[in-house]
Amino acid sequence: MNVVPLAAESLGVRSMATYVECGQTRVLIDPGATLAPNRFGLPPADAEWEALKRANDRISGYAARANLIFLSHYHEDHFRHDPGLYQGRTVWAKDAKRMINPRQAQRAGELWKSIAGNCRLDSADGRTMETADAGLAASPPLAHGVEGTGLGYVVALTVTDLREGTRFVHASDVQGPLSAVAAAYLIREKPDILYLSGAPAYLEQQLGTALIDQGVDHLLRVLDRTECRVILDHHALRGEHYRERFHRLWATGRVVTAAGCLGLEDTALESRRRSLWAGRRKPGSRMERRLKSPDRWAMIDRRRDIPRAKGGSQE
Repeated sequence: MNVVPLAAESLGVRSMATYVECGQTRVLIDPGATLAPNRFGLPPADAEWEALKRANDRISGYAARANLIFLSHYHEDHFRHDPGLYQGRTVWAKDAKRMINPRQAQRAGELWKSIAGNCRLDSADGRTMETADAGLAASPPLAHGVEGTGLGYVVALTVTDLREGTRFVHASDVQGPLSAVAAAYLIREKPDILYLSGAPAYLEQQLGTALIDQGVDHLLRVLDRTECRVILDHHALRGEHYRERFHRLWATGRVVTAAGCLGLEDTALESRRRSLWAGRRKPGSRMERRLKSPDRWAMIDRRRDIPRAKGGSQE
């Protein structure tokens, strides 16, 4: 099995786009990427726009190889509106009408309408399929964060390589997982590799420390019960101090970011937006004295010598 993170916060953009290949079974998961329009009161920096272009180019390149596209939900960093991306492929997408909030339902309806005639489109929720090389199983809807959240629900995907027995689970925006139900589901799936969004510590002042710690505790329990390796990214990397905040997870030696999975250094640009903009600003300098004459009336006298149009007013 070959697992390739294509775009993620640790690669400079908001995304969990991933490509998974098992022989002739080639799956593109959540082919979307965006930038936060406003963080720390600042718009995206140039480096973020450049990272977004690279991310979209990678997603498009791997989409050309994929024969199945999976959409976990309808936040715009997880899918692309372009109908051409899905053309001629099997598409599993989060159910557009069941267990979905109104805003996502609207986006889902628009997407389904635009692509339905050009691909083999099915609701992903609970669906299973087996090919010569792989077994595919989608979860029932799992909470996007805590149970009962207004953010709606996501669908996880398990890909099992039937040749070697390796199991990969892509759990999208379970955020920690914050939900005990989601944690139990991940333990039941027994992944060898688990890719999920971590707890949203960048919102800790609003959500409370206890909830973020709950997400960390749940993931530690998944690690303990399954002995899997974890790719932790997305919401977890949006805070400036994510390395320190999630030290208990990094300390296990079994948790890496998407960039780390690829052997790259993290470039979590959104978390560094303040410093990216600070680097563009010119340092302050003293204003040159405009009135050098010791006579404080010199400037007024010079203004009296300026020729004026006839009939003009000096007021």
